[in-house]
Amino acid sequence: YQALLELEQEGGIEARHNRYQTNQKTLVAGMRSLGFEPLLSDDLHSPIITSFYSPTHSDYQFKAFYTRLKEQGFVIYPGKVSNADCFRIGNIGEVYPADIERLI
Repeated sequence: YQALLELEQEGGIEARHNRYQTNQKTLVAGMRSLGFEPLLSDDLHSPIITSFYSPTHSDYQFKAFYTRLKEQGFVIYPGKVSNADCFRIGNIGEVYPADIERLI
């Protein structure tokens, strides 16, 4: 019941979908500006979760990256959906464009 009330307060399904799309586009643009590349081409992105290739630098370690982000209140996920070395960031739930901007 609470979830339906929150959906209504946000403006309905279309408004929530628009927020998720804004989150995803903000995330991809910001991550690209930092040198990260998405796993999928832009035309295949969804507003749910976005995968990025892991950095190829020899000093990069997912666990350390994960820990640093978690200390700041962000959780990322290891890429388990392909053979590519990647990680995933969710764009949905109680995530707003300001949260994405803070992540970047």
